[in-house]
Formats: sequence, structure tokens, C-alpha cells
Amino acid sequence: MNMNLITSIESLENEERPHLVVDIRSAEDFHKETYPKARNLHFEEFPSDPAEIMKTLTSLAEVTIDNMMFEEDRPARVPVYLLCYTGEQSERIAENLQKYHIEAYSIEGGWQSYLRLEMKRLLDGVAPKAEEKHEENFPTADKVTAADPTADDPTADKLTAADLTEEELEGLSHKQKKYLRMSYAEKVEQSIRKKFKKTIWRRFTKAIKEYDLIQPGDKIAVCVSGGKDSMLLAKLFQELSRHGIQNFEVVYLVMNPGYNDINAKTIEQNAKKLNIPITVFHTSIYDIVAGDAGYDGSGSPCYLCARMRRGWLYHKAQELGCNKIALGHHFDDVIETTLMGMLYSGQIQTMMPKLKSTNFPGMELIRPMYYIREQDIIHWRDYNDLHFINCACRLTESCASCGGTEQGSKRAEVKRLIAFLEKRDAMVGINLFRSMQNVAMPMILGYKTADGVHHSFLDNYDDAKASKEGEE
Repeated sequence: MNMNLITSIESLENEERPHLVVDIRSAEDFHKETYPKARNLHFEEFPSDPAEIMKTLTSLAEVTIDNMMFEEDRPARVPVYLLCYTGEQSERIAENLQKYHIEAYSIEGGWQSYLRLEMKRLLDGVAPKAEEKHEENFPTADKVTAADPTADDPTADKLTAADLTEEELEGLSHKQKKYLRMSYAEKVEQSIRKKFKKTIWRRFTKAIKEYDLIQPGDKIAVCVSGGKDSMLLAKLFQELSRHGIQNFEVVYLVMNPGYNDINAKTIEQNAKKLNIPITVFHTSIYDIVAGDAGYDGSGSPCYLCARMRRGWLYHKAQELGCNKIALGHHFDDVIETTLMGMLYSGQIQTMMPKLKSTNFPGMELIRPMYYIREQDIIHWRDYNDLHFINCACRLTESCASCGGTEQGSKRAEVKRLIAFLEKRDAMVGINLFRSMQNVAMPMILGYKTADGVHHSFLDNYDDAKASKEGEE
């Protein structure tokens, strides 16, 4: 069933089913005043582990967890409403609960919305909802049975708030039990197929089809750096192999250019957690860049390092029998690169969806995440509670997995600029992308061909047809 994540305080007031209201503000504020019959659990104490979630919710109510779970064709008998200060924390928790088929809602506006409702009632002379009505709606086993006469599962009353054993799982539907028994990696994969089907999966397959990125017989090296983008790319290729086209081979290639031990271990642990069978090889790129390039801690070694890493990836992929490498660049990388070239390099060019290698004949580079927005990748990462390295470079340790980013880089500046402009016009990023597909050749001063020859608009000016520009 389709379910909203956010609902209004009025919807809670009109809820006819027995329901659980959880006030996730501090205990101090809760004891001062709260929503009638609400239970209190501070948002920082709300568990994320599914088993702990179910124990917690069961302890807050007087019904078993199966009553709070929905199926595609049936809502829960006991929905859960979350109330925080403004609605921000409750939305995060409600989203996590819905992952485990718990019918949970975040109250829009949080506690402030309830205060506004009470104030409006006071000004309008309307009596507040009777305490007896709130008492009637607090979930208990007998009320739930009365509310749902079709709930004739003989094992339902055998469920307890103890650990979720096989016996206790009997009260859940087949689909619910199947989900709870999934491995972590399987749940992440399901999120790609369902939760992020529109924003990630469809855009991934769209780029592959529109740019003809995969042909029968391809052997593709998916390059995994350990960040959110490349890890998602690896999972997308796994899903494509299982549920999409199956006429190609894939290798998940990790190059260690000299990572410190913490970052190297983090990559391996995440790959194991996500069930990605990585092939790791080692190089000394960081040492070479630091030594031969004379890197002294100032400036940026990134350009040289990136070129060397690309070369090594081509070399290793070719050695493994691959004819393509796949990189995790996304839509935002494309538009940022486009604008960076204009602002800092004085040229108009973009990051292409596929390229033939000039130094490695027969090799090709593809970017299947070309249409995927970075904010959707971040949403996928956070939804699944995943933690990846950001920048594992030893030469710029300040931007490593401790959470920093290259805030002083030109790319970071352009990223902030685009974000600033998109707040005022949501089409800015899309229009930047489209501009590379709609170049009006007669209206530019000059261009370079693939062989490096520069051409000016004056070359054919005398033969050109008259333009209407400036005449209207």
C-alpha cells in the first residue's frame, strides 16, 4: 500500500483506529505537557535495529508488534504517530519504521502544530478532544481485536515483547517474516528496487539505454573507490545482472593507491556488508605523487593523482579481460564539471557518458549514473544507514573519512554556487545539463575539433546566411 510519511495533527485527531502516539521530545518537556495518552521516548534513544525497534514499540503499547505492521493490501490495526519539536526528527524515525513495514507517521510541524490547534480551539470556543476519547483510542489487545474482527490468527496472542524468536514471528505475515529474515545486503538491494526505483534505478537503466553503454559480451570493471557513488554503482550492477540484462560480465575492481589502514579496512568491511565481491590490487600512486610531483602540502595534487589512477584502472581491467570500466560519476558531477570549465578554464566542455580510451586501445569508459542526482544518492545512503569514506587521499588527510570534504576546492565552490541558484530556480541544474545538448554552433565565437584545430566564426562568416538576432 502507498503510504505518506508525513501527516497533519488534524489527521491524528480524526484517527478512528486504536493508535500509539510517541512523543520523542525530552523527558523534561514531555512531563510539562504532551499530547493526551502519548508515550515518551527521546529521539536520540530511538533504536535503528529492527529487533530493538519492535521490542521498544511493544513496550510502549499494550499490543504485539504485528498489529502495528501493514501489508500491501491491508493497513496496520494500530498505526504509530511520532511527535517531536518541529517534525524533523520524527520524519527521520518514521521513514526508518516504514522500512520494516510499521505504519508510522511524522506529525507535520511537530509539537508546535498541536499548540496551534489548541490555541485555535480556544479562540473558536471549541472544546478539546475529550480525555475519554483519547483513552478509548489507546491501543490494548481487546480494542485491537474489536477493531479488526477478521484478526483470527490463533498465534497472535502468543507474541511477546521478548526477543524475536521463530515462535514469536508466527504472528507476522509471510511477507513481513521474509523481510525480517533478509540479510542487510538484501534489504539494501530491495530499497533500490522499491524505495528508490524512480529516482535511482530507472535513471540508471535510462542512461544505459539512451547512451548504449552496455553491449552483449561486454566484460565491465566497475571501479569501486569506497565512496557512496561507487558503492551504489556496484549495487546497481548487481541488480542489473540479477533482474535486468544478463548478457555481460562484471568485475568489481578496487585499487588501493596507498590508503591508510583505516580507510582500506573500511572499504573492505563495507564491501563485505553489502555482499560485493571486490578484487583489490595495490599501487604506489600516493607515494609517487608526493615524491615525483614534489607535493609539499600546498595546492592540489588531485589532477595528477586522478590521471594516474585512471591509467592503472584501465591497465588492470584490461589485464582481467575487461573491455570497459564503469565509473560512479553522477548528474551533479556532470553539471559541476561543465560550469567549472567555463569559470576556471575558459572552455565549454562536459563530462561525457562514454569515452574511448586513447592510451588503451579497445578500452572504453562508461558512466551509467549519468542521470542520478547526488541528493538521491545521499538519501539512499542515509536511508540504509550506510557509512562510506569521503576522500581517502593521504595527501589531503583533512578530507578523509572523518567527515570532511574538500571545502576549499574549485569543485566545492561550484557545487555551492549551483545549490544557491537552485534554491531560487529549481531548473538551474537541469538547464546546465541541457545546454550541452543544445549548442547553437552559429552563435558561438569559435570551437576546436577533435584534432585540436581551432575554428572561428569568421571562417565562414561571409558565406553564412543572415541572422535575425538583433533585428527583433
